[in-house]
Amino acid sequence: MLRHEFQPGRLVAGAFFTLTGIVYAGDAGGLWETPWVAVIPLVLVGLFLAGATGVVARSIRRRRRRTARAVPADPTGTDSPL
Repeated sequence: MLRHEFQPGRLVAGAFFTLTGIVYAGDAGGLWETPWVAVIPLVLVGLFLAGATGVVARSIRRRRRRTARAVPADPTGTDSPL
C-alpha cells in the first residue's frame, strides 16, 4: 500500500532541478562553460512543466473520483452481468 499519492509534478520539477545541478557541476568540474543566464530558462521551463503536469494529474484524479461515486453499487453483491 502506498503511503502517499504519487505526484508527477514534483517528479518533473525534481528532474529539472537535478539537470540544473548537473549543468552547474559540469561547469564547476571544468567540462564545459555555462553562463549563469542559461540556468534561468532551464529552471523556469521545469517549473512550468511541473505545474502543467500537476494540473493534469489533479484533473485526472478528480474525474476518476467523480466517476467512482457516480457508479451505483450492485444490490445483489455480484459483479456478473447475468
